[in-house]
Amino acid sequence: MKSPHKGKTGAKRLLNAFHYSCSGLKEAYRNEDAFRQEVLLAAILLPLAFWVNATAIGRALLIGSVLLLLIVELLNSAIETTVDRISLDEHALAKRAKDIGSAAVLIAVVNLAAVWLLVLLG
Repeated sequence: MKSPHKGKTGAKRLLNAFHYSCSGLKEAYRNEDAFRQEVLLAAILLPLAFWVNATAIGRALLIGSVLLLLIVELLNSAIETTVDRISLDEHALAKRAKDIGSAAVLIAVVNLAAVWLLVLLG
């Protein structure tokens, strides 16, 4: 079955996509504690990335590592929400999906820490 939203093109599609994205950010902020914590971290680190003495590439890496963490957290939250929508029962595959999503967030956190340490320590 084809989605009724797939037929939209041009500016209307872009406007709808922007609306859905804003709605997703609001829902994640409202319902996901980890996302709120990472937004707070981003609110500290993103301005700091412009303040520290770093090259343009170093600054891009600092900013990119923060944004990557937010992206991975959003995807993890989407996975968890989808799994919970299917069933709240304990199931090995549901646990695997949630654990893999969590592992992705952990790797993004390690990446963020490594990038910041390497850029700041030269």
